[in-house]
Amino acid sequence: MASQRLTKHNAEMVRMAVRTAEALGAGAILILLDGTTDWKKLSQLCNEKISTIVAADREEDLEGAAEVGLLPLALNKEKAPLLERLQHALLEAAADELIRPNGEVITLYSGFQQGRFDSISHMQLDERMRRLSVRDLQRLESSVPLNTLKAVVDLAVQIGREGREGKAVGALFVVGDTRRVLEHTKDSGADPFRGYNKKHRNLMDARVSEDAKEISQLDGAFIITPDGYIERSRQMLEVSHEDLQMSKGLGARHWAGAAITRKTKAISVVVSQSTGTVRLYQNGVLVMRIEPMDKAVKWQEFNFDPPAGE
Repeated sequence: MASQRLTKHNAEMVRMAVRTAEALGAGAILILLDGTTDWKKLSQLCNEKISTIVAADREEDLEGAAEVGLLPLALNKEKAPLLERLQHALLEAAADELIRPNGEVITLYSGFQQGRFDSISHMQLDERMRRLSVRDLQRLESSVPLNTLKAVVDLAVQIGREGREGKAVGALFVVGDTRRVLEHTKDSGADPFRGYNKKHRNLMDARVSEDAKEISQLDGAFIITPDGYIERSRQMLEVSHEDLQMSKGLGARHWAGAAITRKTKAISVVVSQSTGTVRLYQNGVLVMRIEPMDKAVKWQEFNFDPPAGE
């Protein structure tokens, strides 16, 4: 089991994080650990009036934290980059209601050397910071693997937030039950992905994901296989909208996305061009709505100048 000792240096960094939270009126402190630590000593350094979240990669590294009043958060992100681990910790903490989505949080972590706290950041979370958590997706009963669905939704959220070339863009992804979905489609134009082998159609590949963003500016839906490959793009969906109950103001893209999920076992992920909102449809009904963030999470970090001569 990995550990992170509360050395004199690390203990003083914890005190600094607590003082910063007190001075700024932050509602929580998030400490990102590289392993287990002395929970009793850590709790004594904290302010009991400020929620202290301790995040580590494995549940076993957090055993004993809750018993002394700390809030444990297992990340399961051992090989992920630091900023990804931090962002994931913040989102999971918000999902668990350990922090308010619009609250202020002080984060403490090892930015330069593992096991040695050296970085303190002040985060003010936008109240609309509602990126999809893995547990939200797990609630959907579907034959689509979680990794595929997460990749599609992540891409849809990026399109909704960023648009392309300064313009808002809408998009439609139909995921899973590919054979039956294709029975209800026809080409709306030349398909840029047609003829490419599978490795050049894998949505998990960052380059393919970027290509999909560009193609999203064109009309038509993306048809995504359960294992995350773009089977077709620029597809028109030929499905009846009869008896669908939809919110007023939603356009043809949403109606088609909902309708295809009633005809098949697919899940539709629809990006609204007007608002950037992402909606998921299953069995003909809306099952999830994700509001766009105004901007990506910003990490407010100090400037670091190494001492002269090092």
